[in-house]
Amino acid sequence: MRWRLVVPVKALPRAKTRLAPATGEHRTGLALAFAADTVRAALACAEVDGVLVVTDDALVSAAVRAEGAETVPDTPGGLNRALEQGATAAVGRWPRSGVAALSADLPALRSAELARVLREASRHPRAFLPDAAGIGTTLLAAAPGIPLAPAFGGASRARHRASGAYELALADVDSVRRDVDTGEDLAAAAELGVGPRTAGVLLGVAVGLRRG
Repeated sequence: MRWRLVVPVKALPRAKTRLAPATGEHRTGLALAFAADTVRAALACAEVDGVLVVTDDALVSAAVRAEGAETVPDTPGGLNRALEQGATAAVGRWPRSGVAALSADLPALRSAELARVLREASRHPRAFLPDAAGIGTTLLAAAPGIPLAPAFGGASRARHRASGAYELALADVDSVRRDVDTGEDLAAAAELGVGPRTAGVLLGVAVGLRRG
C-alpha cells in the first residue's frame, strides 16, 4: 500500500509553548524546524507518495513547500478537525492511497523506521503508534475507504485503541515515537540525532545558554 501523510502544524506563535523554559526565544524557530525535518524525513520514506501539511502559518507553508510537501489551509476547530480536513483533502486527491496522520514534532524521524511502521500499518484497516511516553499517539493510519477518525490530544492512545484501531507494537522505531513537547523530550530527541534544521537551531540555543 502507498501512503499519503497528513501533518498538522499550528501557527508558530501558538506552537510548543511548553518548550519556552528550556529554549526561550528559540521556541518558534524550533517548532518550524521540527516541522521541516519531519516533512523531509517523511518524504524520503519509501512507503510515502506525498505529504499534505495543514497549517494557517505562512512561514510554515513556505518551509514545508521548500521540502516538497503540499499544504492546505487550517480552519478553526482544533487538532482533530485539522486532521479530518487534511484527510478529506488527501482522499479527494488520492483515493487509492492510504492516509496517515503524523505528528509534526518528530525532529529525529528516520525514514527507514517510518517505512517499517507504515508497512505494518498496511496489514490493518486502521492502526496507530503510541508515543514514547505511552500516553499519546504519533501516527494514525487508515486504509483506502476507511475513515481516519482521529482522536489526538492528551491520552489519545487509549482513545484510538477504544475506537478499534490496531496498536502497533514495534521495536526499534524510537524516532517515530519521539515527539517533542518539553525540554526533556528535546534532549531525548537530540540523543537519537535530529534533522539538520533542528540541529541548526539547537546550536543557537547552546550558544545563547553559554552566553547567559
